[in-house]
Amino acid sequence: MAGKRRYEDGCAFAQGLDVVGERWALLVVRELMFGPKRFSDLKSDLTGIATNVLTQRLTDLEAAGVISRRDLPPPTRGRVYALTDWGRELAPVIEVMGRWSARNPRLQFGWPLSVSAAMMSLGSMFDPSRAEGVEAALQFDFGGELFAVTVADRRLRVDPGRHPAPQVTVTGDQNELLPVLYAGMPVAEAEANGLAVEGDREVLRRFATLFPMPDPAPLPVTAT
Repeated sequence: MAGKRRYEDGCAFAQGLDVVGERWALLVVRELMFGPKRFSDLKSDLTGIATNVLTQRLTDLEAAGVISRRDLPPPTRGRVYALTDWGRELAPVIEVMGRWSARNPRLQFGWPLSVSAAMMSLGSMFDPSRAEGVEAALQFDFGGELFAVTVADRRLRVDPGRHPAPQVTVTGDQNELLPVLYAGMPVAEAEANGLAVEGDREVLRRFATLFPMPDPAPLPVTAT
């Protein structure tokens, strides 16, 4: 991080921005939130990032103690990047920021989300007040990336890997599921678009009611 510009501000928040405030830095953290990834995976998931920029962000985040890298043992081989314990503490920060950003009156819809972004959005948009009495166990399979999702006691849990006893399994493109969760698209329409649903569809329908989009923030009124 030698030569990197800093705020030189005593506020801990400002010094946190010294660590993760560069463009793409928090998105790199987001992509690693559910487990280690190779450089090529990060490059693929972060659409639009230049190779040299990704290299620099990984170097800076590692120097700051947010991520670590390790070599995979044979026969797999290769190098992966993973969050440190301190880096994983950014999860609620990203979720709260996602919730706040969802109120952007100029929020753009229709742009694709990576698998990690889609799964992080669940934590951002989950409304515990709607989950009273809801017990749900879901398995998501997005291009071979597996997630076990559970709702119980008005809490949402999202873990990478297989669910031991899913009530419903959803397979396909994560961007086909998001309109069901956030735009009220019927499950049947998502299935017609290519999403595969096996098991209790009513569980998925009930699950989809737990993620209401917040009202957009008002735009300022321009004085005339």
